Formats: sequence, C-alpha cells, structure tokens
Amino acid sequence: MIRTVRAAAVAGALAVAAVGCGTDTTEPAAEEGVNGTVTVFAAASLTETFTELGKRFEAAHPGTKVVYSFGASSALAEQIKQGAPADVFASAAPKNMQQVVDAGDITAAPVTFVRNRLEIVVPQGNPGNFTGLADFGKTEPKIALCAEQVPCGAAAKAVFEVAGVDPQPDTREADVKAVLTKVTLGEVDAALVYRTDVRAAGNKVEGIAFPEADKAINDYPVAPLAKAPNAAAAAAFVEFIGSEQARTVFGQAGFDTP
Repeated sequence: MIRTVRAAAVAGALAVAAVGCGTDTTEPAAEEGVNGTVTVFAAASLTETFTELGKRFEAAHPGTKVVYSFGASSALAEQIKQGAPADVFASAAPKNMQQVVDAGDITAAPVTFVRNRLEIVVPQGNPGNFTGLADFGKTEPKIALCAEQVPCGAAAKAVFEVAGVDPQPDTREADVKAVLTKVTLGEVDAALVYRTDVRAAGNKVEGIAFPEADKAINDYPVAPLAKAPNAAAAAAFVEFIGSEQARTVFGQAGFDTP
C-alpha cells in the first residue's frame, strides 16, 4: 500500500524547492515545454474539484488542455492496465493505485494529496427519517450503496462492520456519483457517499455525519503514468495538484488534506 509518509516527503520536497526559488506557490509559473493535451483518469468523487483545477492548470500553462475520464477507481485502474492512453491516474483508494503500480504502469511514487470520508445522504426533508447507520439494516426504507469493489463501497462495508450493521441495499451502483443521483432524484431514502459529494449536491440533499466514518477514511493517491503520451504535462499536472492553490480548492470542497 502506498504510505502517506512517502507522500508527505514528496510534498515536502516540492515545498522546499518552491521556497528555494523564492516564488509564491499559490499561482504555479508556466513551465517551458508544458503544452498539449493531458489526459487524466480520476475517481468520480473528484469530478467537481478536478474540473475546476483543470481550468486553473490551463490558465497557468497556456497551450495545455486537460481532458478527464471520471469513474470508479477500480474500473479506471483496469482500463489503464489494458493499455488505455492516459497521462495521470488519481484514485480514491491506494488499493486501486497499487494495482496499476504492480502492473508496471507507474514509475514515479504516487502521492497522497487528499483524504475523504463517508456521510449519510438523504433527500431534502429526510423522508425516511434516517438518523444513523442502524437504519441501513432495516428493510422498509429504500437505500443505495456503491458496489463493494469500488472505493466508496469498500469503505461502506468497513463502517457497517464496525457498527455491526447488516445493510439491506435496494441497489448497488458503479460509482459514488451514480449513488448520489439515486438520492437527488428521490429514488431512494438514503445512501452512503463521500462528504464532498454531499456538499457538491447543495440544497438537493441533506448530509448526516456518523462517528464510524472515522474508521474508513479514504486516501487519494495521484501519479503520472509510465506510458503517458504527454509526460511533461503529466508531471506538471501532478505537481499542480499538490500546490497550495489546489489544497484550497480541495478544502473548500470538504476534503481533508494530508
């Protein structure tokens, strides 16, 4: 598993380099040779933040264009292993990143750039009267969960085990955004998604925090890919994701930063 301490060391090295140059890391300077399209495979829960950061990266590096493929980290990892052309992989769990590392598709050490935790999400007004994880063990309300092979599903399984709850999902979805959609459309009474997804949905939903969420916090690693078609832009994008500007965006979205 990719260790957070190694991520911290890499992030620290970047910070020292920035201080040594006497520059302000809030707005990374454009780098010579960084241009063209950079293709980023990223966890679905990063959709809003990475979309915003992509615009800022393009502004900081004129001549670049960021193209995203968002989805379940497990599915993205499999696509990369099968040879899908991409420059950067940002996973919602170290496990899926490690699969890509083991396949030899990453040469630089992945860096953990944010953390996330689960939250109960319900439609506005909480029609199912959910108060905590125990309600997921009832058969009456309709609930949605992520498939267990994707990071949000694995985290959900972990918190249910801690709470001693046997969940009774009516549907399991391919990624966290699909689960959230079930709630925003009123098709289910509750679901488990990331805290950041609750915040991104705004007044369409309500979030309910629960203490067991602390037992299944997801680390998000990012790395440039070994066969990146645009290696220079890939490296620059990964560095940008660790910048102070990016940390501010992640913090506003509800992520924890290492």
